[in-house]
Parts: sequence; structure tokens; C-alpha cells
Amino acid sequence: MNRRTLGQLLTATLSLALLTSASFVRAADEAPDALIKRVSTEVLDSIKADKSVQAGDMSKVISLVDSKIMPNVNFTRMTASAVGRNWRQATPEQKARLQDEFKILLIRTYSGALSQVRDQTLSVKPLRAEAADTEVTVRTEVLGRGDPIQLDYRMEKTASGWKIYDLNVLGVWLVETYRTQFAQEISAKGVDGLIASLAQRNKSNASEKKS
Repeated sequence: MNRRTLGQLLTATLSLALLTSASFVRAADEAPDALIKRVSTEVLDSIKADKSVQAGDMSKVISLVDSKIMPNVNFTRMTASAVGRNWRQATPEQKARLQDEFKILLIRTYSGALSQVRDQTLSVKPLRAEAADTEVTVRTEVLGRGDPIQLDYRMEKTASGWKIYDLNVLGVWLVETYRTQFAQEISAKGVDGLIASLAQRNKSNASEKKS
């Protein structure tokens, strides 16, 4: 490798490192309400521009969720909170399966709402928080046809920025809702029984979507 080529390689590597570092700093420094506004706008714009998502194409919906939403969610904490005290007794394999099946369940549950997006916009309420706060609730409303839809986010501050760990739709917190359901399943059939139940629900939802 000659000196010029080596110099170009070092310059490209340094530029990439600086860009990556700058992106990380921006994400880490971004205020929680600003993050919700940005991500929501990106998701709404992506849905409006993609007819496949509007038609309910699950592969496209999952791709959208994975690329735009999941990087901003502490899904391990969300799943652990929904499973409750039984999470600590679960094996690493069971925890991985619970997260996988819970994620699919949530995506299939809310994919219908995503497919209905047309001209909706998001209004973020003023955030009441102190600089030292490590957990906040960002309150928003989805505006469009009909009455505004309440959509709130519980968020925690991490080393890589603010992350969502619970969601409130029309006054109902997602984690609390599923915690009750999951506790009943685990009480009756154990953690493996819950995993099997979630897998069956996801399989049934997929069949219904195809029919």
C-alpha cells in the first residue's frame, strides 16, 4: 500500500469515526421530548410514503419498527416489567424467547393502527422535568380526523440517550395491561407456558392476516 492510499484510508477511517461519534453525542444529548417528536415524525413520514406499510405488509411494518422505533426502546426492561417478578427466574433462553414473541405480538397488535395513518400529525406537550431527572413521561396527542388520541411515553435516561420503556394509549399503560395477562399465564403454566401461548397467538394472528 503506497503512502497516498494509506493516507486516504486513514482519512476515511477518521471521518467515519468522527461521524459516528457525532451521531452518538447527538443521540445522547437529545432531550426526551425532542426525541419523541423526531422519531414520531420519521415514522409518520415513512408510513405515508410506503403503500406497503399502509396495506399492512408485516415484513415492511417489522422493518420500519426495527429501523425507526426499536433503537429508541429499552425492550428488555419493557418485557421484564410485563413479565414481572418471574423474569428473574427465567433462563437467558427464555428471556430471549419472551422478548422475541412479545415484540411480534406488539407489532401485530399495532400494525392495524399504523396502516390507518394518512394525514396525522403529533403534538408534543410541554415537558415538566428537571435537568437531573433520569425518568420522565412525555405526553403527546395524535391529531387527525376525529378526536385527538392520547399517546404518552415513559422514558429513562441511559448512557446512549433516552429510551422508551412503557407506552400509554388512550389512558391505558401497555406494560400494566400485559403484566396482568402474563401473570395469569405463568401462574397456570409457568414461563414456558407463557412463551408457548404468545407463540400460538402470534401464529393465529398471522393466519388471520393472510385469510
